[in-house]
Amino acid sequence: MTRPTREREHRLKKLMILGRILSFLGLSSCALPPVSEELDQLSEKADQEEVAVLFIGNSYSAGIGAAFGKLANSRGKRVRVGSSTRDGWNLKKHANHAPTLEKLRSGRWDIVVIQDYSLISAMKEKQRARLMDPPVRFFVTAARAMGAVPLLYQTWGRRDGDPSIQGDGFHAMNDRVREGYRAASRNAGGVIIVPAGDAWEREFEAGRGSELYVDDGSHPSAYGNSVTAEAFYKVIFKE
Repeated sequence: MTRPTREREHRLKKLMILGRILSFLGLSSCALPPVSEELDQLSEKADQEEVAVLFIGNSYSAGIGAAFGKLANSRGKRVRVGSSTRDGWNLKKHANHAPTLEKLRSGRWDIVVIQDYSLISAMKEKQRARLMDPPVRFFVTAARAMGAVPLLYQTWGRRDGDPSIQGDGFHAMNDRVREGYRAASRNAGGVIIVPAGDAWEREFEAGRGSELYVDDGSHPSAYGNSVTAEAFYKVIFKE
């Protein structure tokens, strides 16, 4: 019998770690069937007396839960919002973070919003897939196994683009982020996307792009959060 290669040993070790995490959540490692039915499932959940939404991400998600909850409540929708957000974190860190996993397991969520670090989603495909696809699949699988609908939160390009790319700008980076989330959705079997970055693009076209950011040209202002909250509202409540 041949001995496993180092690469195979590494893959087996990763699968063992993933198995322990899924066991902690009380889940099977098999992904449930995705999306065509999830649009109907999302509509059913939106019609409930209360909709429970969990946001998992970083500082781009830190203010959106409150903004979305406020918007929904102002329109007569009852929502319960939870979050596990850490500044500068990517999804891989959350997948190995016990408090995030405990919140995911214990909250009886109807919807789980999944957001990765924007510079990762904007990377070239091979690098993006290596860093983003495994934790996206993990959280999508976990959400579905608990009866929740997973949503991918497509964020936006920075005002001046990726600082490591000379001559980059909002539109170029926004295109890459959009394609990154679309690819992540396909590679996870098909996941509903909340296209916040598309809404931000429309604001740029209307001459309001600078109002979306705080001074760093990356994080959302109160207005940016309101535009993003509207994108979530449209996807979840179809209004």
